[in-house]
Amino acid sequence: MSKLIPNPDGTYTRLITLPIVPAQPDPSPPTTRVLSKDISVNPKTETMVRLFLPREVLNLPAPRIPLIFYYHGGAFIFFSATSSIFHEFCSTMALQLQVLIVSLEYRLAPEHRLPAAYDDAVDALHWIKTTKEEWIVKFADLSNCFLMGTSAGGNLAYHAGLRACEVSDHLDPLKIKGLILHHPFFGGSERTGSELVMEDDPILPPRVCDAAWKWVLPVGADRDHEYCNPTVSKEFERCVAIRVMGCRVLVAGCFGDPLIDRQMGLGKMLEGKGVRTMTHFGNGFHGLEVSDPSKAPALFIVLKNFVHEL
Repeated sequence: MSKLIPNPDGTYTRLITLPIVPAQPDPSPPTTRVLSKDISVNPKTETMVRLFLPREVLNLPAPRIPLIFYYHGGAFIFFSATSSIFHEFCSTMALQLQVLIVSLEYRLAPEHRLPAAYDDAVDALHWIKTTKEEWIVKFADLSNCFLMGTSAGGNLAYHAGLRACEVSDHLDPLKIKGLILHHPFFGGSERTGSELVMEDDPILPPRVCDAAWKWVLPVGADRDHEYCNPTVSKEFERCVAIRVMGCRVLVAGCFGDPLIDRQMGLGKMLEGKGVRTMTHFGNGFHGLEVSDPSKAPALFIVLKNFVHEL
């Protein structure tokens, strides 16, 4: 992948970058509607979370609001929880949904191939059930938690959700109520119809996805590995754990995304296994609501209904 330059120490320089936004923990500016701050999770893996809290919650008597873990996109290779577009997306979502968002800074490939990011996500779930961090203790309803991600983050939310459902007894008092897979990044060795039709998509052409998976998957794995293709037989059966735990799933995407057939297929697979599944598909391209904030309000209405079961 030409957007990665190897360094002598085994790390890579990324030529695709986004502006970094600092956290905004100070509630004194009257124009600050959402507060944010960074908290270390695991010093050994250098993971951290950025918390987003609606300012108005500070003034409510004994508030307990839903908790959403959010995982940013970037093909598991690029970007950060502090990247501008993901900071702004999470900030607006926290305000519109009235939730506390925990955006995870997970380890990236190729320095840390999968399942490193999945391990980091589950590690953060264990961390949050015991943390004494003030906002979590005072405002988060740990019994009403959702895992959400965009693009690669959607893939991460799915796999972290599988793992969480399989070890749910060890996560108390944290309860995973739902998974929100926003434009999830999946693949496979065989091209789907949408990938063939949109072979030259300007946002996410399939050949770019192929190249990314080579850097992301375990060495020697192909695109029918379970991390990439959730419809393979072994992974197909694991999704039963989601149903057993009573966990709901929302799959959201756009018809102009080459991955749309995979996203719709995932929704049908989950429904076929008896998982309470909701889908939301519309016009647009991969990552629409993150890259174009003017398109996000319609998505936030769907998310608010899903999270609050309206």
